[in-house]
Amino acid sequence: MDADKTVLITGASTGIGLATARALCGTSYRVILTAKKSSLPRFEAHVVSELPHVRIRALDVTKPEERQAIIDEAERDWGGIDVLINNAGVTYRAVVEHVVEEERLAQMAVNFRAPMEMIRLVLPGMREKGAGRVITISSVGGMMAMPTMAAYSASKFALEGAHEALWYEVKPWGIHVSLVQPGFVDSDGFQRVRYTPQSDRSEHELADPYHEHYVNMSPFIGRLMRMSPATPESVAKVVLKTMRRRRPPLRVPATFDARVFAFLRRILPRGAYHSLLYRMLPNVRTWGPREEGHSPPPQLP
Repeated sequence: MDADKTVLITGASTGIGLATARALCGTSYRVILTAKKSSLPRFEAHVVSELPHVRIRALDVTKPEERQAIIDEAERDWGGIDVLINNAGVTYRAVVEHVVEEERLAQMAVNFRAPMEMIRLVLPGMREKGAGRVITISSVGGMMAMPTMAAYSASKFALEGAHEALWYEVKPWGIHVSLVQPGFVDSDGFQRVRYTPQSDRSEHELADPYHEHYVNMSPFIGRLMRMSPATPESVAKVVLKTMRRRRPPLRVPATFDARVFAFLRRILPRGAYHSLLYRMLPNVRTWGPREEGHSPPPQLP
């Protein structure tokens, strides 16, 4: 019965996390909604409040003591976590050359290291029960990479690999592992993308070698998100459906474009696949050297 199960969701105060939180609050699951302390007022703003079966807790997923405190509370009061939904994440927009080690580690800390630590903490209880669900919000960025999104895609590719290994490891205990893969979603998420100091400078300096990358990719991604029929609420429905499936798959494309890209990866030779996507980049012929005497960058065959 749903009332016997406890669900923990990270990053529940905005976007897909908030839509999933609101959907869960309308069920009989026991729910623990978490977000950074500074984001907690968003729950009240969206009419999400504590109920006998709903708790709202501050959680910075990068802090070990806060992660442990949430798990300890769930085990003490509600018998542990039955369903973990890893949703918290951040996005850096920068080409590889514009990301220093500190920024790269910050990206990985939230998107990869934190969810893997959350999983590590809930697995002993799930193994003891012989059941459990781990659902992590991945991304189309975990199956394909786009220019100016290298660190983000690296974090999602890492999640994909780790979860594939995890799927094999915990299957003997009846624990199901799933990656929900949204593509472009009509939300304000692209407005919260973080720039590094170098990428921000490049976007605003005409003479910067990567200027065209940013001024073309940023509005391009924004347009695709605004045009997408997918919403946080539609992705939340996929999350709940995955949570309730008897045998959920490892990878669950959550939007139409995610299914299209997955299909293209399966049917196209890798070289043709990358060539196709390269040609689809916005104004790609303007990228690269612009000094007098230089020709446009060569196109892939």
